[in-house]
Amino acid sequence: MSKFANIKKNLSNFELLERSLSLKQLQINRLLNITQAINNNLPADDLFKMYNSFLSWEMGIKKMALYIKEEDGHWCCASSIGITDEDLSLDIESKLTTYTRMLNITDEDHPLIKQFDVVVPVRHKDDSIAYTFIGGFDENEDMYDKVSFITTITNIIAVAIENKRLFKKQIEQEALKREMELAGAMQKMLIPNTLPKNSRYELASIYRPHSTIGGDYFDFIDYDDPRFAFCIADVSGKGAAAALLMSNIQATVRYLINKRIKAEPFIHQLNKSIMDSAQGEKFITFFIGEFNTATNELIYVNAGHNAPVLYTNGQLQTLNKGCPILGAFDEVPFLDVGKIQLEEDALIVTYTDGLIDLKNDAGDYFDESFLFDFVKENHALSAEEFNLLLKEKIDEFKGGQSFPDDISVLTCKIRKGGIYIVKPNNS
Repeated sequence: MSKFANIKKNLSNFELLERSLSLKQLQINRLLNITQAINNNLPADDLFKMYNSFLSWEMGIKKMALYIKEEDGHWCCASSIGITDEDLSLDIESKLTTYTRMLNITDEDHPLIKQFDVVVPVRHKDDSIAYTFIGGFDENEDMYDKVSFITTITNIIAVAIENKRLFKKQIEQEALKREMELAGAMQKMLIPNTLPKNSRYELASIYRPHSTIGGDYFDFIDYDDPRFAFCIADVSGKGAAAALLMSNIQATVRYLINKRIKAEPFIHQLNKSIMDSAQGEKFITFFIGEFNTATNELIYVNAGHNAPVLYTNGQLQTLNKGCPILGAFDEVPFLDVGKIQLEEDALIVTYTDGLIDLKNDAGDYFDESFLFDFVKENHALSAEEFNLLLKEKIDEFKGGQSFPDDISVLTCKIRKGGIYIVKPNNS
């Protein structure tokens, strides 16, 4: 070979080396740019655009599709090159899970996947967090070198996106935790700490929320005249929204009672208030009873709630007159106000469905018949004594089972006359 030919060959090799070094420098610069963009917390869409631009312009990639897992667990194409929208609309989710490592694509009959030469999965521990499909290489291209660098860039981008997703999830969980703490604090403010006990009547409660914030609510209202009212409710749903609705219910109930609103308009106005607040998205079962200590008359309305148990004069009955649940209809479709004249001492037990949903180790429920028998056996006790014994029975019955829902019990003991002496608790 002549001296001139050697010089020409050396120059050609030098040019190739120079181009290779230039490309490497370009790749490193773009890698630094992407890293800086990630450090600056650039939005995911902008990172995808940088990724697309780098593969298309600097790396000369003719076909590419980058798949990222969405919040709902499905895969979506976040960026693509040289692929039609029609092809990208094809479902490839079932194919993705078959790729656990970088793989040359051969003998593939899927109309989208067969357009590519290689697939690069990005994995975190045992889970894939991204897939990039690359294709359109020329026969003389150094495919291995390009794919190696593209794999590095894809890993950086995919991990950054995954970190964004996990960070967002953590922020949402912390916000939910704060919301639940706020809702729990709100509900504690709604549940009365002390209940009345005098010569004519006594109220006592059991309250066991299933979680940080439950959907149960109960209350009582003393009048200036010889009347008092008590109520119990179960709001659908949990969290701050349910707590806010309970707060609205309490305010409305107290306002209407203090206005001396009669039972029928009382329920209609309460239903309207719930509809205005919840817009038909939440429903409430509700029971309210009002007792007049001068006339011994009990007036009540049961709005779709578990029927309270009344034991008086040797007889047990359920208080089921009323109307459907509140918040389900713009107008209450029907309403039947219950009225009972109490001639003897009486025990009234109101409760939410968490009580009768309780199961024991044998799979049996703490159902109404069990509760009825318990009331018959213990109706002579004071409200406080009754509830203490009921709590013991609940714990004994459930055994190793957990509480399936909130449990609320509001027990009312009424004496016809004379001095009401509560027996001391010896337990």
